Amino acid sequence: MLDRDTRHALEIPVTAGEGDEGWLTSYLDVLTLLITLFVLLLSLSPPGGGEGADTAFMRSASAVSSLPLASLATGIQPRHDGLQPEYAGLDIPGVSVSQGREGVTLRIDTSLLFPSGQAVLTPQGRGVIESLMDVLARFDGQISVEGHTDSVPIATARFPSNWELSSARAIAVVRHLERQGFNISRMRAVGYADTQPMEPNATADGRAANRRVELLLRQPLKG
Repeated sequence: MLDRDTRHALEIPVTAGEGDEGWLTSYLDVLTLLITLFVLLLSLSPPGGGEGADTAFMRSASAVSSLPLASLATGIQPRHDGLQPEYAGLDIPGVSVSQGREGVTLRIDTSLLFPSGQAVLTPQGRGVIESLMDVLARFDGQISVEGHTDSVPIATARFPSNWELSSARAIAVVRHLERQGFNISRMRAVGYADTQPMEPNATADGRAANRRVELLLRQPLKG
């Protein structure tokens, strides 16, 4: 009978590679998956922070339509100071009303109206436009629908530049009003691209404020 010390000396030691190989392989598999996921997330997030930055995440209009209006309105806050009574009562998140030299401007955050980089009205966007129809119907002057973008370039097959995008968005608003029975004979659609910014385009908040559609209710000229 061999004593304990003798048996221990005769045992064949297990090499490090044989005993630990299982957990090391699992660890490398998990690490590989994490790296792959990180690279995938980076590929879905193009730099710039403008119209195209969120396109991969906002491609579906149904996803946008499931969000409340208040959460979509990122750039424009309501403002009703010094307005005529028929406009002062408007309370729509993301819609600002202001009185200027040319008339009354209804300014709408485009995040309420369109998916990023697109010119097709979302269900919420159609609802916002329809909520303004009573105000527009009571106004008997000319109405200019004006599209504006931030300064981040866009270059797609449909929109080679922000000029095409801003114009298409203004036209989309006019066409929707027409489909709702509104007389568009006294309306026009104009795209200004990024030539009339409200805020500096150097910050995300500034770019969000600049992405907008404005309905300018031009005061009739007094004789």
